[in-house]
Amino acid sequence: MFQFNENKLIDTYQSRFGRLHLPMVQALGFLKVQVENDVRFSGSVKDRQQLAYCLATFKWETAHTMLPIDEFGSDDYFNRRYGPHTRVGRMLGNTQVGDGARFHGRGYVQLTGWANYQRASQRFKVDLITSPDLAKEPKLAYEIAVNGMREGWFTGRKLDQFIKEGVPPEYEKARSIINGTDKAQTIADIARRYDEVLTAALR
Repeated sequence: MFQFNENKLIDTYQSRFGRLHLPMVQALGFLKVQVENDVRFSGSVKDRQQLAYCLATFKWETAHTMLPIDEFGSDDYFNRRYGPHTRVGRMLGNTQVGDGARFHGRGYVQLTGWANYQRASQRFKVDLITSPDLAKEPKLAYEIAVNGMREGWFTGRKLDQFIKEGVPPEYEKARSIINGTDKAQTIADIARRYDEVLTAALR
């Protein structure tokens, strides 16, 4: 598993992304602990690159806060976009009036839709259907994000399809794990900088 020098992590992050304020330092410190205790990341080059892409996705999907958040929008917006009367809503497993708002995006990667909330509920033995805001609890949000990206929960595509051992990572294509090609180049660039941060901070 990975181990990082926290001071080096913060210093290198600031050199790649800009000055950090205390909440961001705390958010990165929390994620550092989660990663260092995560047996799914064994310490290989591939694992470091996959981790860099996960963190880049977190950064983008949380509006650069690195904290689990709610998707931006009103209940009316979510019901129009994800309601059971819409194609997207039906794909997400929403069947009841109000499901679009109830199961709007939350967390590090914006868990969205009844089917994904149900999957996470079963996997982690927590009732996200009754209490969907639990998806923003940081430890659970981390588990949902990493499992979802590694196992293809969100679009059927997985990290291993795009970031493999012994070949250059396909960071641009990896965006399809979460959201098609939306901001794929931007997030790929963030991932490359994150990989530099992680490499510099490794113990």
